[in-house]
Amino acid sequence: MKSLTALWNMLANEMASRCSTSTTMDINTVRGRSKHEGMSFLTITLPSFGKDFQYCLDQGMIVPKAFLPFRKSGSCLPSFLRGFTEQVFSSSTGILLDNPSIECVYAIRQLTLIFSKILLPCTPNRERKAMSDYVQCDMEVKDNQESLPSSLLEDFDRISDILFRDLFTHLDREIFEGNIVPKHGPGAVAEKLTSNGKDQSKYWTERLEKVFHVGDYLYPSHRFIGDCYEDDGIDFLEPGSELPSRVVSVPKTQKAPRIIAIEPSSVQFVQQGILESMMSHIHSTWLNGFIGTSDQTPNQRLAQEGSLTGDLATLDLSEASDRVSLQLVETLMSRHHLSRDAVLACRSQRASVPGEGIISLSKFASMGSALCFPFEAMVFMTIILIGIERERGYRFENKSDVKDFYSRVRVYGDDLIVPIEYVHSIVDILEHFGARVGRHKSFWNGSFRESCGKEFYNGIDVSYVKVRRMFPSHRQHVAETVSLVSLRNQLYKAGCWEVCEWLDERIRRIIPFPPVLPTSPALGRHSFLGYVSEKEDEHLHRPLVKAAVLSSRSPRDSLDGPGALLKYFLKRGSHPSFDEGHLERAGRPRSAYIKTRWVPPY
Repeated sequence: MKSLTALWNMLANEMASRCSTSTTMDINTVRGRSKHEGMSFLTITLPSFGKDFQYCLDQGMIVPKAFLPFRKSGSCLPSFLRGFTEQVFSSSTGILLDNPSIECVYAIRQLTLIFSKILLPCTPNRERKAMSDYVQCDMEVKDNQESLPSSLLEDFDRISDILFRDLFTHLDREIFEGNIVPKHGPGAVAEKLTSNGKDQSKYWTERLEKVFHVGDYLYPSHRFIGDCYEDDGIDFLEPGSELPSRVVSVPKTQKAPRIIAIEPSSVQFVQQGILESMMSHIHSTWLNGFIGTSDQTPNQRLAQEGSLTGDLATLDLSEASDRVSLQLVETLMSRHHLSRDAVLACRSQRASVPGEGIISLSKFASMGSALCFPFEAMVFMTIILIGIERERGYRFENKSDVKDFYSRVRVYGDDLIVPIEYVHSIVDILEHFGARVGRHKSFWNGSFRESCGKEFYNGIDVSYVKVRRMFPSHRQHVAETVSLVSLRNQLYKAGCWEVCEWLDERIRRIIPFPPVLPTSPALGRHSFLGYVSEKEDEHLHRPLVKAAVLSSRSPRDSLDGPGALLKYFLKRGSHPSFDEGHLERAGRPRSAYIKTRWVPPY
């Protein structure tokens, strides 16, 4: 923790010089409170200041409940970081200044939120509460399903048909013609199979078999079906005996973990194939203007526009994927039975929750399902248009009516961009459908906007750099070393020169740290001045530098027989695999190490 507070002190001094103020008292506050309150002051309390600050920016004033963990004396502004905040808000009235210092807006956010996303384990109590909240959320989804007015469902069905009729018609055709090509994802599965072990799976479910014949999915060709049936057999699981998804927590912040569900291999296998078909259609049609699936920059660009013009609002949803009900997804596909049967066949109906047992799911899917992300986007897109329709007072009749909102409505998962004139109606209807709008992370009043990891004030990027891991003490701390190099290079691009010099010295104690270009494989120092060659490659006659390089190997995971042939036939593209040893080693590396060698600096 001393390294983190030392980093904060260096950053505070540099921000103070950029904003013509002093941080002597602020540094004393951080040193004293982190000593008595521990790491939680840096990772929880300090970020609460930053979140309150950006909410006050949106409201145009210091709200009474803001900055409660921090003392106020002689002003409505908190004493902490007052040298910065008084250049943004009036110290006497708390009203936003006519021309607030954007440099101070950035400095406050950088100083308070820098440790907000550090990957540290939560306390056991916080873990248990997160699991309990997961179950409670599913119960709320069930209650909302039962109480949702039929008129809202009718509107949802009608507008979703305008939006997604062509998509599900395309998916119906692909399923009917047998063009859904499954694949295994890179992540874990509920059975804890290895990467190549997924291709040797010998079970299927009765629900899947009704839509996807096992002979077309678990065998490289029909010639192998008889042999495999005779030798190993295939277990066909009825719904009651299917393996539930496995709910786990992964580090997010020290305040709360991220809860995801690890899907069984059979359903995940088919989910990936359906996802690929849906994405190819979305990317090639007019829907690509409304729904983002892989590129966040359109959302970021609209957030910047909204912060400058005030015409667009950015909305953030809490527990977004966990609050999309099965009922709404079924309604999306109510006119396309083949698509509906296929999607539901590869949906996990139950989940195993630590400390809570196995529960039946009312939500469509948790994070971890391949279909979670696109379906939540489609559900939210439909709800947004219902909100707009109700505010306008007349119905959408066809696609041309919807296309009027190009570049004004966009959905990327739970990050929503909507027109400012409809925002209240949209927020109201989202909550009617069971979504939970994060009011402190949604912005439409002032000049601050945030979407997809980028923040803007009055059109200017005020995004901050985050510390992701604790500092390393030697090169065996591989993830920490890589993270520290990344942190240094991000701060360099943000113009924090003095902090970078301090970090350079720390990094040089662990690894060689020459200047390189961002495209170099080396763990090197990025610089606008370019690189310096240390010697020339005697064969290729290119410049080389001696630098640290990250190295890793996939674990041993042998695969042969029908499983190896199946893996080949499921390969995407016409070119051979670049990994010639993929039948001997496969999967994510379990460990990595850093070695020093001569590499090109570009």
